Amino acid sequence: MATDPNAWGNCRFCAVAVPADAKICPICGTDHPIRSGEMGQETRRTRQRVRFLHFGRALIVAVGIIALTYVLATVVIQGQPATPDPLTTSGTMAIAPGNFSVLSGEISGEDYVIGNFTVMTPPGALLGMTVYNESQYASFLRGVATSDQMNLTPTSDGRIIFSAPYTSNFYFVFTNGYPPSSGLTLRVYYTTQYNTNVVFD
Repeated sequence: MATDPNAWGNCRFCAVAVPADAKICPICGTDHPIRSGEMGQETRRTRQRVRFLHFGRALIVAVGIIALTYVLATVVIQGQPATPDPLTTSGTMAIAPGNFSVLSGEISGEDYVIGNFTVMTPPGALLGMTVYNESQYASFLRGVATSDQMNLTPTSDGRIIFSAPYTSNFYFVFTNGYPPSSGLTLRVYYTTQYNTNVVFD
């Protein structure tokens, strides 16, 4: 059977497909490509190398497809990995006199955050807590008048129940209202939990 003069051949070194009229391999530059239908005239070593490289490339593609299929199937079955919400947290904070500390994160409208805080040292010292939206927090940092979303009277043991009226970043600001001259650094334990109002059927 006659060989198609337009059929692509193979590079004798890297085994990639080579155009019928090419004098050298466009990938590695090896000259004298193997023309279509001439593989049987090559040495056994050349034929084995070309077959091995063809098989190796096919194996790499197959392994890639299998790996991608596995990853996609795992995501579908297990779902996306859960990312801890920054407003579901607990820990301790040390707040110097006249300073503040902040917990912040996005809250979807009508979702809510509950929690509490306790001044551990010095016992009975008072701590204020105020919730600001993004724009009012910026005003707070500039030291200008603000309107808050929630405000707790300074207490040594406070309860947090905040429902977001709309979706935004909210800032829970814990303030040590004692003057710097007092030297009263408050060590505070806190815990908060983000809760959603979304109901799944």
